[in-house]
Amino acid sequence: MTGIVDYGAGNLRSVQKALEYLGERAVVSDSAEILDGCERLILPGVGAFGQGMSALNAKGLADYLLRRVADTPLLGICLGMQFLMRRSFEDGEHAGLGLCAGDVVRFTQGKVPAIGWNGVTGLRTPLFEGLPEGSEFYFVHSYYAPVGAYTIGRAEYGAEYSAAVWDGRNAYGVQFHPEKSGEAGLRLLRNFLHL
Repeated sequence: MTGIVDYGAGNLRSVQKALEYLGERAVVSDSAEILDGCERLILPGVGAFGQGMSALNAKGLADYLLRRVADTPLLGICLGMQFLMRRSFEDGEHAGLGLCAGDVVRFTQGKVPAIGWNGVTGLRTPLFEGLPEGSEFYFVHSYYAPVGAYTIGRAEYGAEYSAAVWDGRNAYGVQFHPEKSGEAGLRLLRNFLHL
């Protein structure tokens, strides 16, 4: 079973429905006791970084995720990916989970937010198995993580940035919404379920 971490953000049900379409049992919860029974975790996210991290911390979920990721696959989606980074400069400076040693910054070129389909290249790790270079996914974001050692997929919007990240162990993150990205998104979710 897959646990979808509920810290009060939206978009939880669409992730759950995508997993159920793939035949996976998925539970939405903020309870450590319930999430402990899950073989893998997904951290979705929409909204502002600071508010989201405050909610994670208030519910004790930030510390919980840091404990679980030692031996449990974790997938951060959109803002959830940004939470994996060291810090964000959205509306001030806010600490993230620190699983990937990079910062989250605002786009300085192009229309913000960046909304729509974008090709992803430089695909690495089994998360992208069976997906060709340039596969398109659906993005909605104003902030991004620059390319770094943690980058396992790249996209461009004025400049190249991290479309996907990995901490080198169990934590993966994608800036796009796989649950809204058609067959490519479903393939990525299926790959995550088999990590």
